[in-house]
Amino acid sequence: MSNGSSITEFLLLAFADTRELQLLHFWLFLGIYLAALLGNGLIITAIACDHHLHSPMYFFLLNLSLLDLGSISTTLPKAMANSLWDSRVISYRGCAAQVFLFAFLLGAEYSLLTVMAYDRYVAICKPLHYGTLLGSRACAHMAAAAWGSGFLTALLHTANTFSLPLCHGNAVDQFFCEIPQILKLSCSDAYLREVGLIVVSACLAFGCFVFIVVSYVQIFRAVLRIPSEQGRHKAFSMCLPHLAVVSLFISTDMVAYLKPLSVSFATLDLVISFLYSVVPPAMNPLIYSMRNQELKDAVWKLRTGWYSAAINCPSSAA
Repeated sequence: MSNGSSITEFLLLAFADTRELQLLHFWLFLGIYLAALLGNGLIITAIACDHHLHSPMYFFLLNLSLLDLGSISTTLPKAMANSLWDSRVISYRGCAAQVFLFAFLLGAEYSLLTVMAYDRYVAICKPLHYGTLLGSRACAHMAAAAWGSGFLTALLHTANTFSLPLCHGNAVDQFFCEIPQILKLSCSDAYLREVGLIVVSACLAFGCFVFIVVSYVQIFRAVLRIPSEQGRHKAFSMCLPHLAVVSLFISTDMVAYLKPLSVSFATLDLVISFLYSVVPPAMNPLIYSMRNQELKDAVWKLRTGWYSAAINCPSSAA
């Protein structure tokens, strides 16, 4: 059976069977999506508009917010539409686009989190060389490498996955299209090439994980040597948000992809997939703004500026 000629659409896994629960899920997803758009949008706008935040750390945070916006926009709007219209259908091209975009944004975000760990390492352990090692050109190159690595990896995985013949129907056991679920539909032994690519990607991801762990071991050793309590508090405030985001990102992915195959129920799989695909993009703005006074001040100035403009606009028009 040829996947390209015989399958024109896929059926996604529904969150609920009753109409009342479907509408409840729609409003819940809409609230989460709007919160993610608002949080990440405020961070992007505040960093872009406030010259005090034009530093490597906030440049990488701006890129992270862009990736989070793209990631949650890849999965949640289609799930909302299906819940609202009582549908499970996604087109073949739409499914391929979801697979590519989600893999691209997920891979780019993991690479960017690795770069951000290096940024924190240089800021804490080599502060005198910070301007040299993390100049504007170096930051642009590292951000471009993170986006480029995600794009290349996603392109390889998507092209390889959708070149496989699909012999086991078109029902995807997930609320969005992703590579492991598409592989379940492929013919026997035809998926081994993609599994090999996944193993290579997993090895690279493990290398990034080791780099992050080693970086933070060095960071905490350096912080504990700082004599003043105020200095230690400032250093921890710089590092803890990134460490929390990394922990959330890695832990949700590990639960999703490393759980035993015997522990597989439709409801459990839906909850786990929701955790790693929706929760991090929605929570990251809150995590980064909680302990960052500079960012909170910039967001507050942005909000008060918009409010003042809205108040003065009618009077000026009159």
